[in-house]
Amino acid sequence: MQSIGLAGVGRRRGSNCRGIGVVVALIGLCIVSLGVARTASSEPVATTADTGFAVPFSGAPGYEQVAPTQMMSPDQLNQPLGEAAADRVAAQIGLDRADALTDQQYQDLSSGGGVGGDRDAANVINACVDILANTVGRPIYSDVAGQRTPSTLGSYGLYVNPSGMLESPANADAPTRQVNTLIAPGGYVGNWMRDNGATRSLVALYRSAYTVQAAYGFVAQQISGSAQLVTNTKGNVSTVVGMSMAPPLWIVNFALIYILKPSLAAAMPAYWAPIPGSVVDAVKASPTGQVPFAEYASYFR
Repeated sequence: MQSIGLAGVGRRRGSNCRGIGVVVALIGLCIVSLGVARTASSEPVATTADTGFAVPFSGAPGYEQVAPTQMMSPDQLNQPLGEAAADRVAAQIGLDRADALTDQQYQDLSSGGGVGGDRDAANVINACVDILANTVGRPIYSDVAGQRTPSTLGSYGLYVNPSGMLESPANADAPTRQVNTLIAPGGYVGNWMRDNGATRSLVALYRSAYTVQAAYGFVAQQISGSAQLVTNTKGNVSTVVGMSMAPPLWIVNFALIYILKPSLAAAMPAYWAPIPGSVVDAVKASPTGQVPFAEYASYFR
């Protein structure tokens, strides 16, 4: 929706060179527009933090520090933002609660109701929210070695799919990647919002930092292979996290979910956590970017 990603803003791989060239040009245009045509409510913060992410994974200059920082203590792992912090983030990227869908609009969209509603599309959107808000108190349940097993891995930028495979939310298999066709211009979500009195919310979304961050996110995904992991280097230390926790992807997903329902955006991870090295190696070695969670669950305990 990234991706809602909701974790993947990119399309499937193929004709990548031409696609990347086009989006690189778009990034240039977006950066220029930030300097001359932004509103006061959506200005990037004055100082860009050295968070260790490199372009394009750092996103648009000035917005990088809006996204989660690396956790500094175990008690921060998989902790949600909370509503006060979510509202502050929203303000920094040019959104507020008045831009979100009404409760009735959200209920209709998430249930496949309303004018032109579709239950299958609603299921994809709901799955995306569950994946991206997979924090304390919001586990995902999967079939792991024949057992219904809960997992909470939001800070790592990973999740366990229904079949028990561990992967990045930006994996081609994930609802958070497949949702792109629903949120693309002219796609289901935009049409539904226009047909159900939510055009104001759609306009607010595109006027926010969502637009410029989506361009960076597209490029980041196109160059990240099947694994869809991101390297962070700060000082002499390099660590790896899933694509959904890289600043542009996290902000894109946050904006989309905040427009749906601010309390859901408040459940997104407040901090990112490095993925254990053995898990990184396994995911990168997998041709699908997936590994059996049963074999690697112990690394997350």
